[in-house]
Amino acid sequence: MSKEAILESAAQVIRKKGFHAASMADIAESVPLKKASLYHHFASKQEILLELLNRALEMVSERMMLVMEQDRPADEKLRMAMRSFLRTLSEQGDLVSILLLEHRSLDPEFHSRHIPTRDRFENMWRVLIQEGVESGVFVCEDVALTVRGLMGVMNWTITWYRPGGKLEIDEISDHFANVFLNGLKK
Repeated sequence: MSKEAILESAAQVIRKKGFHAASMADIAESVPLKKASLYHHFASKQEILLELLNRALEMVSERMMLVMEQDRPADEKLRMAMRSFLRTLSEQGDLVSILLLEHRSLDPEFHSRHIPTRDRFENMWRVLIQEGVESGVFVCEDVALTVRGLMGVMNWTITWYRPGGKLEIDEISDHFANVFLNGLKK
């Protein structure tokens, strides 16, 4: 059994049951492996969670870097970044839901190993917004607060978005981008 297959199954189990309710036995059964064999690959459930969080952040960071490398105005890059992130949410639901909903389940030792990776991802958004401010495309009094608000809006989508619903993920992304870029004022 490959580590990849174990992590994919673990993501499904954790998304369905929640980190604290999911057990190593549940994860082993889903693969299927004997519980003892699972410990050959991972020392603990915390280690599995950290690996899943890091993989999710790697994925969204790589996609964000592709946007950041574009030679486009900041408002276009923001739209592209939002689309990329929300598409990832919709395509990688198990993994991304763990990233957004289970990071607080990490024990302090593992949490301290996760934070720098998370901060690097969030910083890419700050750099993008700051780029827009410096080029005169955006007016923003507090870049960090703006990024937290933007991420909160997008992250919360994982709790209510359903494929095949009224709006496609790109339509939702465009709506959110319009609200952030144009505001609600007429």
